[in-house]
Amino acid sequence: MMKTAITAATAFFLLSGAAFAAPVTTVSTEKGDVLAGENGMTLYTFKNDEEGVSNCNGGCAANWPPLMAGDGDTAEGAYSIVTRADGSKQWAKDGMPLYFWVKDTKEGDITGDGVNGVWDLARP
Repeated sequence: MMKTAITAATAFFLLSGAAFAAPVTTVSTEKGDVLAGENGMTLYTFKNDEEGVSNCNGGCAANWPPLMAGDGDTAEGAYSIVTRADGSKQWAKDGMPLYFWVKDTKEGDITGDGVNGVWDLARP
């Protein structure tokens, strides 16, 4: 009987706390609703990426910090996790990696939209 109680408690713990969903929310901007990180900052996609592949590394990633995924995070629905060139993990939506823009300073800023013709607002 005791073994069953421990097994049930262990199963509950594993199901309730083992994985984290994408740390994404939606914010309203002058261009409509966009995806944002938990910090409220707008997320973007990069036209030079391929589905499931981030091509923004080095200096690019310094200006466009990736929305990083943790070791315990798991993909769900439209949100997946891609492995970056350095082996770290990044969140993606519909296969496209998600990034912040260093020049956005507050929730609702969308100053990265259209930069160099290759950065787009990430949409819900």
